Parts: sequence; structure tokens; C-alpha cells
Amino acid sequence: MVVHAGFVGLALHDPVPDAKTVWLFREHLAQASAVERLFERFDAMLRAKGWLAMGGQIVDATVIEARRPRLSKAEKETIKGGGTPAEWKPARRAQIDRDGRWTLKRGRQRETPADGHKRQPEIAVPLFGYKNHVGIDREHGLLRRFVVTHAAAYDGGQFGAVLDRDNTASDVWADTAYRSAANLTLLDRRGLKLQFQRRKPRGRKMPAHIARGNATRARVRSRVEHVFAAQKCRLGLVVRTIGMARARTKIGLANLGYNFTRLAWLDRQTALA
Repeated sequence: MVVHAGFVGLALHDPVPDAKTVWLFREHLAQASAVERLFERFDAMLRAKGWLAMGGQIVDATVIEARRPRLSKAEKETIKGGGTPAEWKPARRAQIDRDGRWTLKRGRQRETPADGHKRQPEIAVPLFGYKNHVGIDREHGLLRRFVVTHAAAYDGGQFGAVLDRDNTASDVWADTAYRSAANLTLLDRRGLKLQFQRRKPRGRKMPAHIARGNATRARVRSRVEHVFAAQKCRLGLVVRTIGMARARTKIGLANLGYNFTRLAWLDRQTALA
């Protein structure tokens, strides 16, 4: 099967690689663990062209869903412990993703109209897959660092890995999940400025000055949501492969693809200006 595309300089009559060819290329990248090196080379090219990481950095993470395995309770416990059920045949082992994990995506609490102080229960949606931890620069909105983990990984545990040492400003924006003693110590050691969201005091109303500060920081942090929305809505990013190596390659290529489109947009804006 040969498909055609009228983009990247190709005319409608020009042949382009079919789905099998693209899959094989991605498989070679996974086997060579090359996607991170490709991302770093593209970032070096960005810096060489003058697109330096500026304005501080924003870090966040999102769950990328994968195919949900159908497992018994005993099989789940065995896999969670790092093992493989003894009764599984080779074909069964090849079909089950043992690297992905389940997590709960919690919705925001909303105040009820009848009582402004009473809150409705949170909505928790179970998701299976992996997590894309990213860091973008505030000035250009380009992805500068990323780490892929299973979906149940603690966001704050990847904080140091997604921090960009090359950003020319010291501000770092993040949500409350990143506020820990270890991360605050890391920021202090690197001379970076804390711009984290603050939690509501338990059992008390949110102080007005903290609410104002959170709202100001949230307006900056919202830029990273544009990255996730572009990947999930425009690219339809879902992991349909098996295992961490392939998931890391799939998500890494999506991060690289986002930077391609972002750079093209930035170049157009520069040309218009």
C-alpha cells in the first residue's frame, strides 16, 4: 500500500513510505534507543539557530493511554511485583504490556450552587499506560526535556530530569505535585526561583493572597497544556505498542514532532514580523 501527501515538499503524485515502512523505521529506533539522541540533536540545532531556552521553564506531565491488558487479580499482582505468571506461554507474554501501569486521573472539585462551602466528590477515571514528563521554555513554548515512565510514576520524582540547565532565566513553574523537600533543595542548589502552585490549607478557606498567586502562576503554566492538547487531539497520541522501549520511542517521536510544528510556526511569525 502506497499513500501520498502534499506536504514537506511532496506533490500528490510523489510516493511516500507506507505504514509498514514507518513502523519498521520506528522499531529500529526503539531497538537502538535512538529517539533521545535525536531529540538532543534537534535541541542543539534550535540553539544554533538562535532559539535559546528563555523566560524560565514550565514542567508538567500527562498520561498517554495504552492498550489495556485483560488480567486476573493474581496476574496483576505478579506483574506489579516485577514477575511474569508462570503459566503464560511465549505468545501470551508477547501480547501483554507488562511495563505500563494503571493510575487514577482525578477531576477538579466543584462547589455546589446550593452551598458554596460544600464540595462534590472528586471524579477519578482509571487510565492505563505511560506518562510523558516534559519541560518547555516559557518564551518559545518549545519542548526542551522529556522523560517517559509508566503511568503510576510520581510526577515530582522526575523533576530533576526535566529541568533545563540551559534556560537563560531562573523561574520554574509547576503544580503542587512537584512541591517536595527534595525538589525545593534542588532548586536552591541550582539557584532557580520557585514558581510552584500552593495547596489549599486543610480544613480552612484558601487565603486570598495565595489564591491570587495561584491564578497568576496558572496563567503561565497553562502554556504546557497546549503541548499535551496538540499531541492528543491533533496527533491522536495513543500507545498501541508493547513495552517501555517502544512506548518511549512513540512518545519521544511525538515530542520531536511537536517541536517540528512549533518551530515552523515560530519561523512563520518571524518572517511576518
